[in-house]
Amino acid sequence: MREDLIEIPDRALVSPGDSVISTDILVVGSGMGGGTLAWALRNSGREVLIVERGAFLPREPENSQPDQVFVSGRYKTASPWLDGATKRQFQPGAYYWVGGNTKMYGACLPRFREDDFEETTHEDGISPRWPFSYADLEPFYVQAEKLYQVHGRAGEDPSDPPRSEDYPAVALEHEPEIQRLAERLQKQGLSPFHMPNGMNLDTLEERRRNTTADGSPSEDGTKSDAENRAIRPALQSDTVRLLTGAFVEKLLTNEDGTRVVAAEAIVDGRRRRIEANQFVVSAGAVNSAALLLRSASDEHPDGLANSSGLLGRNYMQHNSTFFIAINPFRRNRTAWQKTLGINDWYWRGPDGDVPLGSVQMLGKLQGAMIKSARRWIPTWMLNMATRRSIDMFLLTEDLPRYDNRVTLTGGRPTVTWTPNNVGAHRRLTELLSSAVRKAGYPIVLTERMGISSDSHMCGTAVAGNDPKRSVLDKNCRTHDIPNLWVVDGSFFPSSAGLNPALTIAANALRVAPEIAKG
Repeated sequence: MREDLIEIPDRALVSPGDSVISTDILVVGSGMGGGTLAWALRNSGREVLIVERGAFLPREPENSQPDQVFVSGRYKTASPWLDGATKRQFQPGAYYWVGGNTKMYGACLPRFREDDFEETTHEDGISPRWPFSYADLEPFYVQAEKLYQVHGRAGEDPSDPPRSEDYPAVALEHEPEIQRLAERLQKQGLSPFHMPNGMNLDTLEERRRNTTADGSPSEDGTKSDAENRAIRPALQSDTVRLLTGAFVEKLLTNEDGTRVVAAEAIVDGRRRRIEANQFVVSAGAVNSAALLLRSASDEHPDGLANSSGLLGRNYMQHNSTFFIAINPFRRNRTAWQKTLGINDWYWRGPDGDVPLGSVQMLGKLQGAMIKSARRWIPTWMLNMATRRSIDMFLLTEDLPRYDNRVTLTGGRPTVTWTPNNVGAHRRLTELLSSAVRKAGYPIVLTERMGISSDSHMCGTAVAGNDPKRSVLDKNCRTHDIPNLWVVDGSFFPSSAGLNPALTIAANALRVAPEIAKG
């Protein structure tokens, strides 16, 4: 059944014509970090203004049409970024809509593991300790799971961390083909589990309507994204407002550079000044770093909050691979495929003692979804293959490296990224290839993702206790400027080997009381 959106009161939408806008707390970005934070602040008694670069994504039939989404790029709104190594442009996995990247994500919402917050040895080096522990974040994971209506089943995942409460919603059951795969993997000694997911799919009809909703919007609103779960409910409060179509170009400080006093935004081609007491940047790890770098001044010549020299550095995005396994004699009629995960090799492979990463199903691929990667193959042939395939996504932790970074070229983001931990990722791919062949899928095709597959970007304003070795403190307040916070994946000291969305949301809930206090 179509889920109706919560209506937004007229008073909650700010007129772009106002030359000066003021508020108590300004939140730049409406994705998982900014949207969740606004929701958490809705009853704080503080005025909150969310500023979003994009507009509301329309709910329309094209939402679920792969040709429109993946071939025509109907919902791509970001301008190209530059690859710092090749000096070439690339189209990033960033989307400027109310709800940010969550409008397009597959709603895979796992928690990080306990040891992900501790110093961990990997094949290519050390993953650093976070300035807070899993236990510190666990109560907020509970809140985030409730807010985003996470479906799951505790006790199946061998790497699952302890939890104080069960999942708020029952797991999405496997459809027959995925159940068959799970049973064949279990016979090999593996522990496939029902993957935590924020899709509310009660019927087969609903699953069919959302077949493409991993990488596409959800036309019927069943996906738990930041717009429908956080932004719209937050705007019901008299103290929360939203300004759309506003690109925040820079933050302005007082004369001695000790506090931010305003944001300078471009709205309808004109500059607008937005004044606030507290400023929260939550535009995604690349755009947040770019904003602070663009805000350089005489008092902050290397960028705002950059006395450590680490702003924009330690950029991470997962080592990731699209994995397609085909049984040419068997149709896969699964509607919503993203129900199964495999974490048996998360902490170590069978022949070693280093982490390899995680495996999750993808939403059911169709020919148009992979056409851009295989343009020379006719679409009818791609459709024939994907009708007989199971489709997975492999993730291996990318370690923080000083030279992996975000800089500016003419004000535009430039990303320099050399992957690491590649050997561990290759081993994960080999193990899964062997397992699925034994499970009855003899043809395996893989596509390693590159710099443009950056939806899991993080690490450009790392949090820590030492101001010389981090940009933010443990509560995501900048060390340099007391009224400036960064609340998105930028704060991650490490990337872990799992989807970051739930951790970003839980952390926003954790730091919200500190931001409300000012």
